[in-house]
Amino acid sequence: MSSTIQNTLETLGTELGKVLLGKPEPIRLVLVAMLSEGHVLLEDVPGVGKTSLAKAVAKIFDCDFKRLQFTPDMLPSDILGSSVYLSNTAEFEFRKGPIFTNVLLADEINRTTPRTQSALLEAMEENQVSVEGETYPLKRPFFVIATQNPFESEGTYPLPENQLDRFIICTEIGYPQRDVEKEVLKSHRLGRLLDNDLQSVSTESLLEMQKQVREVSVEESIYDYLLDIVHATRSHEQLRIGVSTRAALTFHRAAQSLAFIHGRDYVIPDDVKQLAIPVLAHRIVCRGFVREGQRDKAKEIIRQILESTAAPS
Repeated sequence: MSSTIQNTLETLGTELGKVLLGKPEPIRLVLVAMLSEGHVLLEDVPGVGKTSLAKAVAKIFDCDFKRLQFTPDMLPSDILGSSVYLSNTAEFEFRKGPIFTNVLLADEINRTTPRTQSALLEAMEENQVSVEGETYPLKRPFFVIATQNPFESEGTYPLPENQLDRFIICTEIGYPQRDVEKEVLKSHRLGRLLDNDLQSVSTESLLEMQKQVREVSVEESIYDYLLDIVHATRSHEQLRIGVSTRAALTFHRAAQSLAFIHGRDYVIPDDVKQLAIPVLAHRIVCRGFVREGQRDKAKEIIRQILESTAAPS
């Protein structure tokens, strides 16, 4: 990796750290998702910095940014756009919705119905939108940062498995430490965080880094280790649904991205271990009908699988 790319990656981490103080792990995972051309689901209570992080990501990459507040009465057309009749031409014209951007913040995505949630599926998988028989390509890069209230919160709809599978990373931010929260209070002026001085890199730099991530090498033993973990989820007695092939592909790409962030052009077992929970835990489904606490249970099962799966030396 060139020194220029390494300096760029360090700058990105430093700049995002100015906005989300004391939280290097969520920042690293967001960068992994962006370099992997994937999307992020942030599951946490309101007010811990999810929106600020999304805005900062768009700012440092010099990308277009749009925010959607999901509500129970939202319709798919509120996301994708709709056709408007023009009386002067007696024709319909398609007016693009907010999904036509680079960085889309889908705020409180689980407060809307599954029908509206599904409007994002094609965009997140294929970088395009189909409306009324026409297909419209999305901008590149296209990155969704969705926030989700904990399932037990009032007025939430659980995300279906096929929606969760579109997110390469699911993680939490959590409350800051007391000393960090004190710094947050000091850094505010007029009720807003001072992020106007964030350094930015070009969108073209991001696209070039995404291309280079695909060239990070993976040894045969790492492939076998990754697949050992994946296949263990499919035969685990406490799981009803294991990891899909699509999830295995994104797991592989995420490991390449993490190696790239660490300045390596090859993947090591620790890259796979570090990403197993944020990449896989939201994709597996535990046995039983109670959904509360399922993510915690899923995390524990992934930890058990990691402990029982031999890593290559």
